[in-house]
Amino acid sequence: MSEKYYITTAIAYTSGKPHIGNTYEIVLADSIARYKRMLGYDVFFQTGTDEHGQKIEDKAKAAGVEPQQFVDQVAGQIKEIWDLMNTSYDKFMRTTDPEHERQVQKIFKKLYDQGDIYKSEYEGWYCKPCESFFTESQIVDGKCPDCGAPVEKAKEEAYFFRMSKYADRLLKHIEENPQFIQPESRKNEMINNFIKPGLQDLCVSRTSFTWGVPVDFDPKHVVYVWIDALTNYITGLGFDCDGNHGEKFKRYWPADVHLIGKDILRFHTIYWPIMLMALDLPLPKQVFGHPWLLVGEGKMSKSKGNVIYADDLVRYFGVDAVRYIMLHEMPFAQDGTVTYELMIERINSDLANILGNLVNRTLSMTNKYFGGLVRKTQVSDPVDEELIALAKATPANVQKKMDELRVADAMDEIFALLRRSNKYIDETMPWALGKDETKKERLATVLYNLLECIRIAAVLLESYLPETSKAILDQLQTQQRSYASVLTFGQLEDGIHVTSKPQILFARIDEKEMLEKIEADQPKKAAAKPAEPAKPQITIDDFAKIEMKVGQVLSCEKHPKADKLLVSQIDIGEEKTRQIVSGIAGSYKPEQMIGKKVVVITNLAPAKLRGVESQGMILAGMGEDQIEVLSVEALPVGSIVR
Repeated sequence: MSEKYYITTAIAYTSGKPHIGNTYEIVLADSIARYKRMLGYDVFFQTGTDEHGQKIEDKAKAAGVEPQQFVDQVAGQIKEIWDLMNTSYDKFMRTTDPEHERQVQKIFKKLYDQGDIYKSEYEGWYCKPCESFFTESQIVDGKCPDCGAPVEKAKEEAYFFRMSKYADRLLKHIEENPQFIQPESRKNEMINNFIKPGLQDLCVSRTSFTWGVPVDFDPKHVVYVWIDALTNYITGLGFDCDGNHGEKFKRYWPADVHLIGKDILRFHTIYWPIMLMALDLPLPKQVFGHPWLLVGEGKMSKSKGNVIYADDLVRYFGVDAVRYIMLHEMPFAQDGTVTYELMIERINSDLANILGNLVNRTLSMTNKYFGGLVRKTQVSDPVDEELIALAKATPANVQKKMDELRVADAMDEIFALLRRSNKYIDETMPWALGKDETKKERLATVLYNLLECIRIAAVLLESYLPETSKAILDQLQTQQRSYASVLTFGQLEDGIHVTSKPQILFARIDEKEMLEKIEADQPKKAAAKPAEPAKPQITIDDFAKIEMKVGQVLSCEKHPKADKLLVSQIDIGEEKTRQIVSGIAGSYKPEQMIGKKVVVITNLAPAKLRGVESQGMILAGMGEDQIEVLSVEALPVGSIVR
């Protein structure tokens, strides 16, 4: 039997329609699952919906329907979008499934019976959107430190999970398994900001609402979201608390990767592993906290009016174009930003020109000069060697990136082959060869090399652009579509005919017309606030006085006397680190800053901010209700910024 591979996404919360930031995760997971299947793995890909909680109960009440009716409608909408994006999940899990609810009750009772869960009373601050409790020191200006929503005082009887009992064991596991939490910066956040300071016991039941899985031995309590939601990864496979596990659980657990958003990393790398330890189950091999896909000036929110939905984008651009934009514009460890202008530019340059134009004109030349016949004449020239070498290397280059889950980089490896193929056309000038009857055999070789490179690229693209991959291979009319076929150059069949009517894969988009169409479809926004008056002009000499360098945040903590300030220790390539105080606590938690590469003004005179010295300034952009730190990725620490 082939090697197994179990991949999951976080389950989507059924409070409303998912935007493209939510949809990005399922497309990312799908590309990984498809790639592993192509390599021959026995893949199980699970996604689904998280359907309990106070927010759901409140939304259903406001809509005048029962909670089950509400989540049925939203879960259906989420599944429609996942299907629209051509995602190849094997199971769509719902936490209202009766078997899941039954196992959650049994898990809760087991943990209670063995002393890991106990009853007490909770009093603190509660964020309804996040369904999380916070202490007085954790909230920021009366708001949730995670999402910024107002918090409310809550006091109620509750059951708690003894997190501290397993803290040392968890830390040991993380330190002995460096790939467990990825990217690396996320691991440092969890260790330094949560585990080492001491884990607080976790509230795992509620009595202030009823829409949840009842605690069967204490029915006024419902199981709190994290035990309910997180256990979907095992109940969806057929886990049974009594040990009568289904075949899928026996086959696929532990998960090879949990793919989640970075904002829920704590729950998946601390709470979930501890639950598994308490259940005496193996831990997942890796938890990958992907960054956010941002739109325009920052994170999507309805209040900002910058929410974009996948089905709208598909209507404008098509499924594979949207998949490409989502996957290509997301760096490995930092947030990615998209705008409509960038989407159009990527479609025109990468998809229409580099890919689509290459395929179309190669097929057209094959029809023009050989009536569509593919001929493997092997009349070689030194100019062929670089192209063929790259074609041979591309599968391994892609695999190296995919092994690290660097999906955008893997796609770039394929497009590097496509770009080199376009350059090969300029080097060999098939139109000139076509005018010389004595060069007919050489022309056949040139076109064969191009068609073979296109075939290899198309097979590899199936993981990311499945419809486009199939369309290309269908137009080549080749049977050589397996991964094994791209490991050796020259597998395109000699003597077959390509399609006589090449189809345009991606039409170029008129940016002005498309933006006008999109604008016409948007709801009218409130009148913008008047712009701030412009600053006075400065000269280049004024600007030259500022020294800016790339620094990396080594540690970060809240200011002891100011809720809006963070105190960071930053390496800028000097012997000593710089301590910098920044007014960014409203947009960033300390753990979100650790590991970031930032731009620092290093020759700013030191100043004391609420009693703490600051030795520079971190550059950041400011929106209406959001601050975003300017970050870099490729430049090394200490690099001069000009």
